[in-house]
Amino acid sequence: MTIEATAKRVHIIQGEYKVVSDPDVVLSTILGSCVAACLRDPVAGVGGMNHFLLPGSVNSLASGGDATRYGVHLMELLINGLLKRGARRDRLEAKVFGGAKTISTFSNVGEQNAAFAMQFLKDEGIPVVSSSVGGEHGRKLEYWPISGRARQYPLTGAETQKTVALEQRPVPAVRPVENSIEFF
Repeated sequence: MTIEATAKRVHIIQGEYKVVSDPDVVLSTILGSCVAACLRDPVAGVGGMNHFLLPGSVNSLASGGDATRYGVHLMELLINGLLKRGARRDRLEAKVFGGAKTISTFSNVGEQNAAFAMQFLKDEGIPVVSSSVGGEHGRKLEYWPISGRARQYPLTGAETQKTVALEQRPVPAVRPVENSIEFF
């Protein structure tokens, strides 16, 4: 039986991240201009993936933006999730995917996403052991977080446009902060 036949698939959509320690799990996502960072600690046997739409900054979050769209938020959540599951920062390694320029008339947010992810990981002292970023077409990504194995499939122009349409979803209305106070 092949590894693909026994794998438990978990699909990560925009704004999500997942941390696992099950060797039978394969994380998958579809990327256009979005970026997925795949991190793991090979000694602790834990790894994960995120999927973000925009690089973002603390200012973006402070102005009421949807935090789940921003790389700065999802990178922190992924790293902290790994540390909570026994990973050590000095053993983390990363693979970065996505960041295509899917529409020639748009600004190159994909390039900005990829540059953000690489700089963030460099600033955190996490080595990027491989990456596949840029280009004009989207990609389907599969990542086995425990082994670190990754596989990507290029998408056709039509598949890429479908992915771009999903990435253009409207920003949800700003919800009250969880620790807000309501006065009666």
